[in-house]
Amino acid sequence: MPSRSGTVFLLAATLATAACDKQSPAPEQANVAATAPATPDEVTPDEVVSDSKAAAPTSGAVDRTHKGEAAPALAFADPAGKKVTLADFRGQPVLLNLWATWCAPCIKEMPSLDAAAAGAGDRVRVVAVSQDMQREKVAPFFAERKLTHLAPYTDADMGLSLHYRVNLPTTIMFDAEGRELWRVSGALDWNGAAAKALIAEATL
Repeated sequence: MPSRSGTVFLLAATLATAACDKQSPAPEQANVAATAPATPDEVTPDEVVSDSKAAAPTSGAVDRTHKGEAAPALAFADPAGKKVTLADFRGQPVLLNLWATWCAPCIKEMPSLDAAAAGAGDRVRVVAVSQDMQREKVAPFFAERKLTHLAPYTDADMGLSLHYRVNLPTTIMFDAEGRELWRVSGALDWNGAAAKALIAEATL
């Protein structure tokens, strides 16, 4: 029987190489060549993905079918390497972004996510959690690209991606009580008008 560490490695490797093909993801997800992030005109705050489980979410579309679900109690590492969970941010809305340095659409949307974090200030905490298995890659990635409003959180076991069974990037909005409001699969212009309206829902 394989060891636990071996099992985690196999699951992570499977996600990195195959899970991005889940339900034939749209071009703004990690398994295809990078293209420009969705513009504000391509997504509106009222856009909702169908409840049909057979339908794959449109890249950049807003999925509200999980609204009210509690944030998972899964640990990931803060910039100092200390284990934290989403519960540690309770009391403040959290915009959780799952991404990786090997994910072209993730890289493309990261500057707008950094700008959104700057604009949100203390109203919303933007938490970008890398799904890289080599956490040492993340801080230099941020420094090189001058992403000064994001902290290098890491999830080397890819626990969050495996839990949600999602392609990268995926972004999930939680209210101050840790309940999901909506999620977006694929890249988005997080500094655009439509995204700002979405983020503002968490502070109403």
